[in-house]
Amino acid sequence: MAKLKSLENKVVWITGASSGLGKALARECALQGAQVVLTSRRYDELEAVRVGLLKPEQHLSIAADITDEAQVRHAHEQVLACKGRVDWLINNAGLSQRALIQDTTMQTERAIMEVDYFSQVFFTKTVLPTFLKQKIGRVVFVSSVAGLLGTQYRASYSAAKAAIHMWANSLRAEVAKDGVEVSVVFPGFVKTNVSFNALNGEGKPQGHQDEAIENGLDAGVFAERVVESLMAGEEYIVVGGKKEQLGVLVSRLSPSLLYKMIRKTRVK
Repeated sequence: MAKLKSLENKVVWITGASSGLGKALARECALQGAQVVLTSRRYDELEAVRVGLLKPEQHLSIAADITDEAQVRHAHEQVLACKGRVDWLINNAGLSQRALIQDTTMQTERAIMEVDYFSQVFFTKTVLPTFLKQKIGRVVFVSSVAGLLGTQYRASYSAAKAAIHMWANSLRAEVAKDGVEVSVVFPGFVKTNVSFNALNGEGKPQGHQDEAIENGLDAGVFAERVVESLMAGEEYIVVGGKKEQLGVLVSRLSPSLLYKMIRKTRVK
């Protein structure tokens, strides 16, 4: 596992970078010296983030819808044309959920899987040849503690986050010999706007904040821990409060006990 003392001159490409975890990760990477490439759908929002970063002139905003394969290919071409390489790809863009299984339409099931799984897979496949050619690079997936535990109101989201974790494990095994490293981050509750955009059963944004998210970890603290762990070469990174850490521990030691705990937990 490669350990880095700084991100000086490293090119870090972050999806979902206009707000929340992506914005916080961009700030932390910039503080560590990285040249950050910011991607989300809205260019003006990316630019607002970019100008607030340390040394804004060395960072780049590239708007793209990660579910549009042509836009993703074009974004990759732009990054290589401007920066010449990619050192870290942080697949952070995602879509959450707040709905019971019985109330969730199949259209909503597929929409969440498209953003949280298939688009991450395609984005990574697009950038992977660059990493293989360089013989160095790190692919990072922002999964979720929900992808390790599976909780009420988040079935599709939990499934997609678990799926990208398993895909990442396979990728890690396949490219280890080529100098490419793979890390998966499992956030617990972090204070962002993720709840507002979470889909209800009909596929519409929930539009309000959850109590658990409101009381969650500060996004800046989350980003500090994640970037420090990535620089240390860690591959399995859980960042959350004591309850989430306990849940992950119990999931390894006694799945049956975990299931009993989850049944009694208020998670909406």
